[in-house]
Amino acid sequence: MYCRGVIATHAQVLARFGHALSDPTRSRLLLALRESPGYPAELADLLGVSRQSLSNHLSCLRGCGLVAAVPEGRRVRYEIADARMSHALGDLLGVVLAVNEELCEVVS
Repeated sequence: MYCRGVIATHAQVLARFGHALSDPTRSRLLLALRESPGYPAELADLLGVSRQSLSNHLSCLRGCGLVAAVPEGRRVRYEIADARMSHALGDLLGVVLAVNEELCEVVS
């Protein structure tokens, strides 16, 4: 049986994860980093967003604990913070959801 503190902590982790995935650009960024680590300028080009926008999304993902910044000399490489996160994202992609199209806004 879980105590309240553990349930609250688990709920906070899920809320952070949900916040990160709630934005389509952050979702695409996580999927790109799942494939391989990357540098901000390259990731911005890959996703078709400005470097400032990408920087804001990376900051959010770092704050949520989902990505890590790895200094490499004068550059910084970003990667998924925990290998289990990559696995979890793969599991989420494999889930088939029963969706009521009338109640659910589809984001492309």
